Amino acid sequence: MKWNNKWSEIALNFSSNPIIWISHDGHVEKFNEAFVKISGFVSDELKDMSLFDLDENLSKREWKAIWKNLQESKSEDVETTFNYKKGKPAPVELNFTLVEDKSVNISCVLIRDISQKRALDMKLEEANLLLEKIVEERSEGSKITLDALSGEKEAIQKLQKLQRHHQSILQSAGDGIYGLDCQGHTTFVNPAAARMVGWELEELIGKSQHDMIHHTKIDGTPFDKKECSIYAAFNDGKIHHVEDEVFWRKDGTSFPIEYISTPIRNENNELIGAVVSFKDITRRKEAEFALKSTNIELKEVLTEVKQLKTRLEQENKYLQQEIKLTHNFEEIISQSKKFKKVLGQVEQVSKTDATVLILGESGTGKELIARAVHNISNRKNRPMVKVNCAALPATLIESELFGHEKGAFTGAIARKVGRFELADGGSIFLDEIGEIPIELQPKLLHVLQEGKFERLGNPNTMKVDVRVIAATNVNLQDAIVKGTFREDLYYRLNVFPITLPSLRERKEDIPLLTRHFLLKYNTQFGKKIESITERVIDSLMNYSWPGNVRELENVIERAVIISPGSKLEIGDAIPKTSIDAAESSVTTLADNEKTHILKILKLTNWRISGEKGAAKILNINRTTLEARMIKLGIERP
Repeated sequence: MKWNNKWSEIALNFSSNPIIWISHDGHVEKFNEAFVKISGFVSDELKDMSLFDLDENLSKREWKAIWKNLQESKSEDVETTFNYKKGKPAPVELNFTLVEDKSVNISCVLIRDISQKRALDMKLEEANLLLEKIVEERSEGSKITLDALSGEKEAIQKLQKLQRHHQSILQSAGDGIYGLDCQGHTTFVNPAAARMVGWELEELIGKSQHDMIHHTKIDGTPFDKKECSIYAAFNDGKIHHVEDEVFWRKDGTSFPIEYISTPIRNENNELIGAVVSFKDITRRKEAEFALKSTNIELKEVLTEVKQLKTRLEQENKYLQQEIKLTHNFEEIISQSKKFKKVLGQVEQVSKTDATVLILGESGTGKELIARAVHNISNRKNRPMVKVNCAALPATLIESELFGHEKGAFTGAIARKVGRFELADGGSIFLDEIGEIPIELQPKLLHVLQEGKFERLGNPNTMKVDVRVIAATNVNLQDAIVKGTFREDLYYRLNVFPITLPSLRERKEDIPLLTRHFLLKYNTQFGKKIESITERVIDSLMNYSWPGNVRELENVIERAVIISPGSKLEIGDAIPKTSIDAAESSVTTLADNEKTHILKILKLTNWRISGEKGAAKILNINRTTLEARMIKLGIERP
């Protein structure tokens, strides 16, 4: 069991008495040096012990009853006997204090040696028996013989001896003890009591104890004797145990006390006063306050942690959205069947090391698919190095791919690591592979076949483990015919071709992509554009998009910039001639119907029925709409 270190520290320091921590099953969880010293056990022994080892007479049923009382009263006092490692069994008083917290179920136990108290009780009982015997003999009118007088003298001597012993115990007891008559006047006081209240012994004897040390409540209001539990003891004849009051010192200061007021009766069973034993519980109260403060602090910390966790989760969610807006590699925006087929191919090839050739028009998302292949492959923990073959001069592309040594050519002032070497263990993405110079293609083919190459200026062969993903918008077979691309390189690259559909082939994705880009540029430009009109959607759906998704993104970016309010406005971002050309193209009635239904479904977030549903907007019955969707092959993504 673990609990806050503060509790342990408080418990081990608030008293010089022996202390142990006991769990709900009676196991000894913690102990202080005072307990180790008095018990004779070493720390390693105590760690494996329980309360049942220390108190052999304690049954599990009795312990369950004690623990149950603790749950209700929060504290419990028990007198018992402990079996220490050395010496005889020791009578002790155990003061249990329950620690309340959700994370722990434990009690702090303060241990007090009551050997002197037990001895005093035994001596008083013996004295009372002798007195009863003398009274009984006298009341029977028996003949007083010399032997009887001798026995009575012996009994009186024993009683006097016991009284002296009684006084010595009172004088040496650590707790404060004093006696009262029925008027509340002090009859005796031990030094510990006088020392705690700051009065001299002679100043207390014969005086009203209540008026001197118990006159005011803890809140400063007067304390009437009629309410006092000490007085109640010699009025109702009951023992009163109190631990939430204060005694006042001679100097006007107060201290919290725990006391027991026990009634005293004479031989006629008449109440003649009370004996009060008390102890200063300042340190216990400080400990309780500290524990309470710790609990409050812990709750505050837990609340702060919970709030921080919520905030971090929100920030993490926001950051993930930001990352996806910038590097949308894994969650590709599409619901078209053609693009779903592409994603199926990505899943098929990603777990292999096969070379992938991605084909498609410019702007269709070839790099996006390349990253998807890499990110769900076994190489995802290594980098994917990108090389744009069209962006590099023919004189530098070999150096970029394979690296060079210092002095390999004019301007090579230092050794350079090539992209293939950087991608070792990962993937390399050769974008625009159709633009690679014909003279470099044999060396690239050698790397693909053997995984080997040489840096410029270095005859030593290097071996790498690289997965090649290539992409192009060029018809490589036409390039082969023209002599600008090697046929053997084409076949080495074309192991697993993936052809991406153009945006005009998957127009059902336009509303989704539009909203995606709107969210991205809303965030980037600090805009709050929330709605897209049907007119705008119609314009976007009717355009042919020769630049594909990249062109759509550019149009939406510009539209976000120029839109002054909460509605997206595209202005003249789409060339009118292209719209006219698109509008002049002939399509079937079914295609037009399908496109229109899809557009409305996007606007309603695929809600079919209800006031804001697609059926209501289309002014047809829900069942009619569902039937048309089945016939036209419209399925919710």
